[in-house]
Amino acid sequence: MSDIERHGDVTFKGEPLTAVGPVLKVGDKAPDFKALNNALEVETLASTRGKIRLITSVPSLDTPVCDTETRRFNKEAVSFSSDVEVITISMDLPFAQKRWCAAAGVDRVRTLSDHRDASFGKNWGVLVKELRLLQRAVFVVDKDDTIRYVEYVKEIGQEPNYYAALNAIKCLTDV
Repeated sequence: MSDIERHGDVTFKGEPLTAVGPVLKVGDKAPDFKALNNALEVETLASTRGKIRLITSVPSLDTPVCDTETRRFNKEAVSFSSDVEVITISMDLPFAQKRWCAAAGVDRVRTLSDHRDASFGKNWGVLVKELRLLQRAVFVVDKDDTIRYVEYVKEIGQEPNYYAALNAIKCLTDV
């Protein structure tokens, strides 16, 4: 993917920042990425092919809004069928992600680290250039790697629309 820059597509405390990468839309094929899991192994989009994926990107698990969001999706994941995988991607190091999940009791969300290459951030349009963090966003990807729901949260400090994301999962699992 190219390094398209979109100044003002994301804000931090109201101040405009630059998002890097394309704006993905419903119906697009989900772009590939490389990120590290908690065992420092490379994972890609293909690592979860055949599953419905709820993929969230967050600036850092070690912040109150990201903590709240990830705990919420972890709680909701209890009701998901086994063909749904919940993944949270951040720039946090894999060691910090693993430690945070253990401390928070998060066991239904898999965390991936984009710290090495920013591959997810650039390919999914959520890399915040000035901070080298990821913009808060939620994507639902079906079993065929087609994006079925997208929300780019403009203000980094705001939570996503949980209801809309969960409804998109429900629509895919009720068919």
